[in-house]
Amino acid sequence: MTCPICGKPTATEYRPFCSRRCADVDLGRWLTESYRITADSEDEAEDGLPEPEDPKAH
Repeated sequence: MTCPICGKPTATEYRPFCSRRCADVDLGRWLTESYRITADSEDEAEDGLPEPEDPKAH
């Protein structure tokens, strides 16, 4: 298995990364929202949950 950041062989201690540096680079990408999962519609992009029912409608 190779490190997803730099391509070097992984280290058991930092798996799936090769070093603490690459693990930190990956964490930084998550924290700055560099990794994104696209949604099919704008409604799903907000939270993926259905809209709450209006209590007055009953």
